[in-house]
This record gives sequence, C-alpha cells and structure tokens, in this order.
Amino acid sequence: MHDAEKAEIIERLNGAFPQFVPHNRALGMRFVDFDREAGVAVMSLPWEPHLVGNPDTGVLHGGVVTSLLDATCGAAVFVRMWVPIPIATLDLRIDYLRPATPRLAVVAKATCYKVTRHVAFLRALAFHDDEADPIASAAGAFMLSTKGSPAVRVEGGPR
Repeated sequence: MHDAEKAEIIERLNGAFPQFVPHNRALGMRFVDFDREAGVAVMSLPWEPHLVGNPDTGVLHGGVVTSLLDATCGAAVFVRMWVPIPIATLDLRIDYLRPATPRLAVVAKATCYKVTRHVAFLRALAFHDDEADPIASAAGAFMLSTKGSPAVRVEGGPR
C-alpha cells in the first residue's frame, strides 16, 4: 500500500470512527497508523485540561487512558478483520505503570494477535514517544458478532 493511499484510509477512519463511538470523539482520539497484516492500530489522545484527573499535578485521568486503550484495541480488531462487524469488549485488563506526563499527548498501539470463531485477543501499550517507556499496558478480549451466522471470513483471516 502506498503512503498516499494509507493516509487517505487513515483520514476516512478518522471521519467514520467518531461517528460510531461519540465518546471517542469527545475525548479527541485520532487514528495515527495501522498495519492490516499485523492487526495493529495506533491512536492518539491529546492532553486537554478537561481530561485531567488531578488538577494539582495535571496528570490525565486514568479513565481517559482506559478509554484510549479500549478504543485502540477495538480499532485493531477492525483492522485485522477489515469488515465492519459489531464487536464488544469482553475483558480488558490494564496495568498502570506510571502517570502520563502532563501536557503531552498519549499514544496507544494495539495488536490483534489472535482471532477465533467468536473472540479476538489483543495486547496494547499506552505511551508518549517511546513504547519502551509505557504509561500502561493492556490485554483484552473482544466478542465478534454472532448474529446467527458462521464466523466472518476474510481473505487470509482465521478459519
């Protein structure tokens, strides 16, 4: 895929994704990158004063970081499947490793590493500039649509 084509897809994702999840739009989340073959989605969240959990320190609220990780994991499922199917978070375990640095955007990178008939499994990190210095890590499972039909099949996808 060419850089221009990828940039166009990212802009389309940024236009559509907030329509389906207004909470993500309210927080200001944006797609930054994706890798369809690897099932990877990258999203960013700007630091904003109304997202701060402790006004004395300026640190983002933990719930905002949770929302970013959840949204990025969901996006990774869509990237991996490449079809718009209903999904739902079944489980999302988050380990907070350190506070986010005040006034810096937070980036989340999620990988959908396994898809079964009805469940997708993910790993994710939230960080500023360096994945090796994470703010939080997550492991999750998302339910895939089961509306009376067999598993969704995508070329090169799971059987």
